[in-house]
Amino acid sequence: MEILKQTFEMLSAIANIFTILISVLTFYVFITNKEKIINAFDLLINFSFQTTLSELKEKLHRINEYDASVPAEAVEIRNILHEISGQIKGNSVLLKSLPKLLNSIENISKNKKLSEAIKRSIVSEIREELKNIQVRSTIKYERKS
Repeated sequence: MEILKQTFEMLSAIANIFTILISVLTFYVFITNKEKIINAFDLLINFSFQTTLSELKEKLHRINEYDASVPAEAVEIRNILHEISGQIKGNSVLLKSLPKLLNSIENISKNKKLSEAIKRSIVSEIREELKNIQVRSTIKYERKS
């Protein structure tokens, strides 16, 4: 029984030594590749942001499929505008960049008298804002690289 106890203690000590070595190795890899790791995370964040912008553009395309003069379709347009509003509110970068546009979207989505001209105006405004944001984020990312 004593031999078994000594064997377990020895294995435990070896396991602890390996744990320490792996921790030191991980720390070393992190320190020596810090920039690469940071760039990888930046790339993931930028990809996520670009995905959000693409989703918003798809919603704008959906809005263009509806006619604001048809009451049932006007309801669908308002619903999509609510989706866009929620997506902007849920993204801190967009929320900080588009406070006035968000206000306009919310006012239009609540307005009972939605016309085709108002719809086209807000879609164009959102589209242009998204283009500008996309260009700025691409330039910012390329400067980091």
